[in-house]
Amino acid sequence: MNFLHISDLHLGKRLNNYSMLEDQKYILQRILQIAEEEKADAVLIAGDVYDKSVPSAEAVTLFDDFLVRLAKREISVFAISGNHDSPERIAFASRLIAHSGVYLSPVYQGKVEPVVLSDDYGEIGFYLLPFIKPVHVRHFFPDENIETYTDALRCVISHMNIDKKRRNIILAHQFVTGAAKSGSEEMTVGGLDEVDVAVFRDFDYVALGHIHASQKVLDENIRYSGTPLKYSFSELGHEKSVTIAELKEKGQLLIERVPLTPFRDMLEYRGNYCELMNPEIYSGYDTKAYARVILTDEKEVPNAFQNLRTVYPNIMQMEYDNTRTRGKKGECHPGMAEELQPLELFSEFYEQMNHQPLEQKQKKYLSEKIEKIWNGGRE
Repeated sequence: MNFLHISDLHLGKRLNNYSMLEDQKYILQRILQIAEEEKADAVLIAGDVYDKSVPSAEAVTLFDDFLVRLAKREISVFAISGNHDSPERIAFASRLIAHSGVYLSPVYQGKVEPVVLSDDYGEIGFYLLPFIKPVHVRHFFPDENIETYTDALRCVISHMNIDKKRRNIILAHQFVTGAAKSGSEEMTVGGLDEVDVAVFRDFDYVALGHIHASQKVLDENIRYSGTPLKYSFSELGHEKSVTIAELKEKGQLLIERVPLTPFRDMLEYRGNYCELMNPEIYSGYDTKAYARVILTDEKEVPNAFQNLRTVYPNIMQMEYDNTRTRGKKGECHPGMAEELQPLELFSEFYEQMNHQPLEQKQKKYLSEKIEKIWNGGRE
């Protein structure tokens, strides 16, 4: 079986007040083309379909169109909800549209039943595991000791009754220990949300979402596909791609990555104001890209942002890097708050107010409280 692995579409995302819908529509069209070129049998979407639990109508329409176009080409789709998604909204009408070869993860209710397909080498079981936290699993297994995310995943997988003789694939949206973060993902301090990679040992392929950089975790068959677009300036160095996997008979797996070229790239330009406004210099730049401009002028340039926008219309951020700004620790540039997680924002605020950083014990306490709030106030 030949399949595409993608994740973290974040449809409907707005970045620094810019809507990414046009870029997302473009990249989904490219992914569809790759699926056709590679003669894919299936597309795996490992969570964070949307950027918000209540997505915009435009984002829902975009995803609906993507699913319809895949179904018309008789390409199966397997998709799960991530931490940004509402599991109920992703699961809506899933039993009806499964007849079209589109399989969506149901809300976790204590068990995960596989979708079983066949190819020339026999059966393949697809396990659709939505994003889960320990609190979700404890509700269904009150007699088991579930303290950590690893405990939760181990418990869930142990109750899947996996047929190890056949080939098995799992879609999961978790942070697996050893994965390299990019800084734009929602993580908890101290690795509280980490999952031991060993819990996935019984699967022939593990399609992961949550981390924005494409990578393997320990073994070739345990992989993050990464986001199809850059969604933060912390991702400037990423090469976005689609992961293509060919699973033949059990134990035979071929992996390939196909690069994705965006409609607009995300770039950083550095220099003094005169240099960046010089036609002889910027004529060699991709001025239509989403840009972060770093001015090296020692003095602030009046109306710099507005003037730079006449040349770089998609500037998202502008900041100064000079002897004055280097001496100001903790100073936020415009748009930085959108990239920081709640604990990071509070830590910045605390340090500015108290002139000292949070202690590790304080960070742990805050992280637990934030986790409780995300769980709707439940322990």
